[in-house]
Amino acid sequence: MNDTPTNKSNKPFGERYFYLVATVLLLGMTVMGFQLFFFHGKAYPDRPLTPPIKTLIILHGTAMSLWMLLAIIQPFLIASGNRRAHMALGKVMTVIAVCLVLLGLKLGVAACKVAPPDFMFGPLTPKQFLSVPVGDIIMFALFVAAGVLYRKRADIHKPMMFLASLAAVDAALARIDLLNQLYRGTVWQKLFGDFFFALVITGVFLLAKCIVFRKFDRWFAAGFGVMMVWFWMVTQCATTPIWDDLASFLLR
Repeated sequence: MNDTPTNKSNKPFGERYFYLVATVLLLGMTVMGFQLFFFHGKAYPDRPLTPPIKTLIILHGTAMSLWMLLAIIQPFLIASGNRRAHMALGKVMTVIAVCLVLLGLKLGVAACKVAPPDFMFGPLTPKQFLSVPVGDIIMFALFVAAGVLYRKRADIHKPMMFLASLAAVDAALARIDLLNQLYRGTVWQKLFGDFFFALVITGVFLLAKCIVFRKFDRWFAAGFGVMMVWFWMVTQCATTPIWDDLASFLLR
Protein backbone atom coordinates (compact mmCIF):
# COMPACT_ATOMS: atom_id res chain seq x y z
CA MET A 1 0.00 0.00 0.00
CA ASN A 2 1.10 3.55 -0.59
CA ASP A 3 2.41 5.90 2.04
CA THR A 4 3.26 9.56 2.23
CA PRO A 5 6.93 10.47 1.86
CA THR A 6 8.84 10.71 5.12
CA ASN A 7 12.43 10.96 6.14
CA LYS A 8 12.94 7.77 8.10
CA SER A 9 16.11 9.12 9.73
CA ASN A 10 14.06 11.73 11.59
CA LYS A 11 11.78 9.14 13.18
CA PRO A 12 12.60 7.40 16.47
CA PHE A 13 13.21 3.65 16.20
CA GLY A 14 9.96 2.81 18.03
CA GLU A 15 7.83 4.81 15.60
CA ARG A 16 9.52 3.38 12.52
CA TYR A 17 9.11 -0.23 13.61
CA PHE A 18 5.93 -0.18 15.73
CA TYR A 19 3.68 -1.79 13.12
CA LEU A 20 6.36 -4.29 12.16
CA VAL A 21 6.78 -5.51 15.74
CA ALA A 22 3.01 -5.44 16.36
CA THR A 23 2.30 -7.51 13.25
CA VAL A 24 5.00 -10.03 14.19
CA LEU A 25 3.14 -10.45 17.49
CA LEU A 26 -0.11 -10.97 15.58
CA LEU A 27 1.58 -13.65 13.49
CA GLY A 28 2.73 -15.34 16.70
CA MET A 29 -0.86 -15.33 17.98
CA THR A 30 -2.06 -16.74 14.67
CA VAL A 31 0.38 -19.65 14.88
CA MET A 32 -0.55 -20.25 18.52
CA GLY A 33 -4.28 -20.27 17.75
CA PHE A 34 -3.97 -22.46 14.67
CA GLN A 35 -1.12 -24.66 15.93
CA LEU A 36 -3.19 -27.80 15.42
CA PHE A 37 -3.67 -26.87 11.77
CA PHE A 38 -0.09 -25.75 11.10
CA PHE A 39 1.74 -28.54 12.94
CA HIS A 40 -0.69 -31.47 12.99
CA GLY A 41 -3.10 -30.90 10.08
CA LYS A 42 -6.07 -30.94 12.44
CA ALA A 43 -9.00 -28.70 13.25
CA TYR A 44 -9.81 -27.17 16.64
CA PRO A 45 -10.20 -28.74 19.16
CA ASP A 46 -7.97 -31.62 18.04
CA ARG A 47 -10.34 -32.97 15.37
CA PRO A 48 -9.51 -34.26 11.88
CA LEU A 49 -10.21 -31.79 9.08
CA THR A 50 -13.72 -32.45 7.83
CA PRO A 51 -13.29 -34.16 4.41
CA PRO A 52 -15.99 -32.20 2.51
CA ILE A 53 -14.37 -28.86 3.43
CA LYS A 54 -10.73 -29.94 3.86
CA THR A 55 -9.61 -28.25 0.62
CA LEU A 56 -11.39 -25.02 1.57
CA ILE A 57 -9.74 -25.03 4.99
CA ILE A 58 -6.28 -25.47 3.45
CA LEU A 59 -6.87 -22.76 0.84
CA HIS A 60 -8.16 -20.32 3.44
CA GLY A 61 -5.30 -21.15 5.82
CA THR A 62 -2.77 -20.59 3.03
CA ALA A 63 -4.28 -17.25 2.06
CA MET A 64 -4.37 -16.16 5.70
CA SER A 65 -0.74 -17.15 6.20
CA LEU A 66 0.30 -15.19 3.10
CA TRP A 67 -1.60 -12.14 4.32
CA MET A 68 0.12 -12.18 7.70
CA LEU A 69 3.58 -12.68 6.22
CA LEU A 70 3.12 -9.84 3.74
CA ALA A 71 1.64 -7.68 6.50
CA ILE A 72 5.01 -8.02 8.25
CA ILE A 73 6.99 -7.19 5.13
CA GLN A 74 4.97 -4.05 4.34
CA PRO A 75 5.90 -1.94 7.40
CA PHE A 76 9.50 -3.14 7.07
CA LEU A 77 9.60 -1.79 3.50
CA ILE A 78 8.32 1.58 4.69
CA ALA A 79 10.74 1.69 7.63
CA SER A 80 13.61 0.99 5.22
CA GLY A 81 12.41 3.62 2.75
CA ASN A 82 11.45 1.21 -0.04
CA ARG A 83 8.07 2.70 -0.96
CA ARG A 84 8.03 1.44 -4.54
CA ALA A 85 8.19 -2.19 -3.42
CA HIS A 86 5.63 -1.39 -0.70
CA MET A 87 3.18 -0.10 -3.32
CA ALA A 88 3.72 -3.08 -5.63
CA LEU A 89 3.24 -5.54 -2.78
CA GLY A 90 0.14 -3.63 -1.74
CA LYS A 91 -1.56 -4.65 -5.00
CA VAL A 92 -0.77 -8.28 -4.25
CA MET A 93 -2.24 -7.90 -0.75
CA THR A 94 -5.42 -6.43 -2.20
CA VAL A 95 -5.88 -9.56 -4.32
CA ILE A 96 -5.18 -11.77 -1.30
CA ALA A 97 -7.72 -9.77 0.74
CA VAL A 98 -10.41 -10.42 -1.89
CA CYS A 99 -9.53 -14.13 -1.83
CA LEU A 100 -9.72 -14.16 1.97
CA VAL A 101 -13.18 -12.60 1.93
CA LEU A 102 -14.53 -15.02 -0.68
CA LEU A 103 -12.89 -18.09 0.85
CA GLY A 104 -13.90 -17.04 4.36
CA LEU A 105 -17.57 -16.67 3.42
CA LYS A 106 -17.59 -19.93 1.50
CA LEU A 107 -15.82 -21.80 4.32
CA GLY A 108 -18.10 -20.37 7.00
CA VAL A 109 -21.21 -21.44 5.10
CA ALA A 110 -19.77 -24.85 4.17
CA ALA A 111 -18.70 -25.55 7.77
CA CYS A 112 -22.20 -24.74 8.97
CA LYS A 113 -23.71 -27.09 6.39
CA VAL A 114 -21.55 -30.08 7.34
CA ALA A 115 -21.94 -29.59 11.11
CA PRO A 116 -24.20 -32.21 12.78
CA PRO A 117 -27.68 -30.82 13.61
CA ASP A 118 -27.09 -31.19 17.36
CA PHE A 119 -23.51 -29.81 17.28
CA MET A 120 -22.89 -26.67 19.35
CA PHE A 121 -20.18 -24.03 19.04
CA GLY A 122 -20.11 -23.13 22.73
CA PRO A 123 -23.58 -21.72 23.44
CA LEU A 124 -24.41 -21.26 19.72
CA THR A 125 -25.97 -23.56 17.15
CA PRO A 126 -24.12 -23.85 13.82
CA LYS A 127 -26.52 -21.38 12.19
CA GLN A 128 -26.04 -18.88 15.02
CA PHE A 129 -22.26 -19.35 15.00
CA LEU A 130 -22.18 -18.50 11.30
CA SER A 131 -22.54 -14.89 12.44
CA VAL A 132 -18.98 -15.05 13.87
CA PRO A 133 -17.02 -15.70 10.64
CA VAL A 134 -19.36 -13.44 8.67
CA GLY A 135 -18.89 -10.65 11.22
CA ASP A 136 -15.11 -11.08 11.10
CA ILE A 137 -15.04 -11.09 7.30
CA ILE A 138 -17.13 -7.93 7.00
CA MET A 139 -14.92 -6.12 9.52
CA PHE A 140 -11.77 -7.25 7.72
CA ALA A 141 -13.15 -6.16 4.35
CA LEU A 142 -14.18 -2.72 5.63
CA PHE A 143 -10.77 -2.02 7.16
CA VAL A 144 -8.97 -3.15 3.99
CA ALA A 145 -11.28 -0.98 1.88
CA ALA A 146 -10.58 2.03 4.12
CA GLY A 147 -6.84 1.33 3.96
CA VAL A 148 -6.87 1.16 0.16
CA LEU A 149 -9.09 4.22 -0.18
CA TYR A 150 -6.76 6.29 2.03
CA ARG A 151 -3.50 4.75 0.82
CA LYS A 152 -2.03 8.23 0.36
CA ARG A 153 -2.87 9.21 3.94
CA ALA A 154 -0.36 7.34 6.12
CA ASP A 155 -2.10 8.46 9.32
CA ILE A 156 -5.26 6.61 8.18
CA HIS A 157 -3.81 3.91 5.95
CA LYS A 158 -1.46 2.33 8.51
CA PRO A 159 -3.94 1.82 11.36
CA MET A 160 -6.68 0.63 8.98
CA MET A 161 -4.46 -2.07 7.46
CA PHE A 162 -3.25 -3.12 10.90
CA LEU A 163 -6.83 -3.29 12.19
CA ALA A 164 -7.70 -5.46 9.17
CA SER A 165 -5.03 -7.92 10.30
CA LEU A 166 -6.39 -7.78 13.83
CA ALA A 167 -9.89 -8.62 12.58
CA ALA A 168 -8.45 -11.53 10.58
CA VAL A 169 -6.57 -12.86 13.62
CA ASP A 170 -9.75 -12.98 15.71
CA ALA A 171 -10.44 -16.59 14.67
CA ALA A 172 -7.00 -17.62 15.94
CA LEU A 173 -7.47 -15.81 19.25
CA ALA A 174 -10.77 -17.61 19.79
CA ARG A 175 -8.85 -20.90 19.65
CA ILE A 176 -6.35 -20.07 22.40
CA ASP A 177 -7.98 -21.77 25.39
CA LEU A 178 -5.65 -20.18 27.93
CA LEU A 179 -6.92 -16.73 26.95
CA ASN A 180 -10.57 -17.62 26.48
CA GLN A 181 -10.87 -19.24 29.90
CA LEU A 182 -10.40 -15.76 31.35
CA TYR A 183 -13.80 -14.55 30.12
CA ARG A 184 -15.89 -17.65 29.40
CA GLY A 185 -19.17 -17.45 31.27
CA THR A 186 -18.71 -13.78 32.20
CA VAL A 187 -20.66 -10.72 31.14
CA TRP A 188 -17.93 -10.03 28.56
CA GLN A 189 -18.82 -13.20 26.69
CA LYS A 190 -22.48 -12.19 26.73
CA LEU A 191 -21.61 -8.77 25.32
CA PHE A 192 -18.94 -9.68 22.75
CA GLY A 193 -18.90 -13.48 22.45
CA ASP A 194 -15.82 -14.94 20.78
CA PHE A 195 -14.76 -11.46 19.68
CA PHE A 196 -13.89 -10.31 23.20
CA PHE A 197 -10.19 -11.06 23.31
CA ALA A 198 -9.65 -9.55 19.87
CA LEU A 199 -11.00 -6.31 21.35
CA VAL A 200 -8.71 -6.63 24.38
CA ILE A 201 -5.67 -7.09 22.14
CA THR A 202 -6.73 -4.14 19.98
CA GLY A 203 -7.05 -1.94 23.04
CA VAL A 204 -3.59 -2.98 24.23
CA PHE A 205 -2.06 -2.14 20.85
CA LEU A 206 -3.82 1.24 20.82
CA LEU A 207 -2.44 2.06 24.26
CA ALA A 208 1.04 0.88 23.24
CA LYS A 209 0.95 3.02 20.10
CA CYS A 210 -0.07 6.11 22.07
CA ILE A 211 2.84 5.51 24.46
CA VAL A 212 5.42 4.85 21.72
CA PHE A 213 4.33 7.81 19.57
CA ARG A 214 3.57 10.00 22.59
CA LYS A 215 0.29 11.13 21.05
CA PHE A 216 -3.28 9.90 20.70
CA ASP A 217 -4.04 8.16 17.40
CA ARG A 218 -7.60 9.24 16.61
CA TRP A 219 -7.89 7.06 13.50
CA PHE A 220 -6.74 3.93 15.31
CA ALA A 221 -9.13 4.77 18.15
CA ALA A 222 -11.99 5.38 15.70
CA GLY A 223 -11.35 2.00 14.08
CA PHE A 224 -11.26 0.37 17.50
CA GLY A 225 -14.60 1.99 18.33
CA VAL A 226 -16.16 0.74 15.09
CA MET A 227 -14.82 -2.75 15.78
CA MET A 228 -16.23 -2.74 19.31
CA VAL A 229 -19.70 -1.61 18.21
CA TRP A 230 -19.76 -4.00 15.27
CA PHE A 231 -18.72 -7.06 17.27
CA TRP A 232 -21.28 -6.21 19.96
CA MET A 233 -24.01 -5.95 17.31
CA VAL A 234 -23.01 -9.26 15.70
CA THR A 235 -22.99 -11.03 19.08
CA GLN A 236 -26.39 -9.71 20.05
CA CYS A 237 -27.95 -10.42 16.65
CA ALA A 238 -26.67 -14.02 16.45
CA THR A 239 -29.62 -15.43 18.40
CA THR A 240 -32.35 -13.26 16.85
CA PRO A 241 -34.95 -14.22 14.22
CA ILE A 242 -33.41 -11.61 11.91
CA TRP A 243 -30.08 -13.44 11.81
CA ASP A 244 -31.87 -16.80 11.55
CA ASP A 245 -33.56 -15.59 8.36
CA LEU A 246 -30.30 -14.19 6.97
CA ALA A 247 -28.37 -17.35 7.83
CA SER A 248 -31.06 -19.46 6.18
CA PHE A 249 -30.63 -17.37 3.03
CA LEU A 250 -26.84 -17.87 3.08
CA LEU A 251 -27.25 -21.60 3.61
CA ARG A 252 -29.64 -22.16 0.71
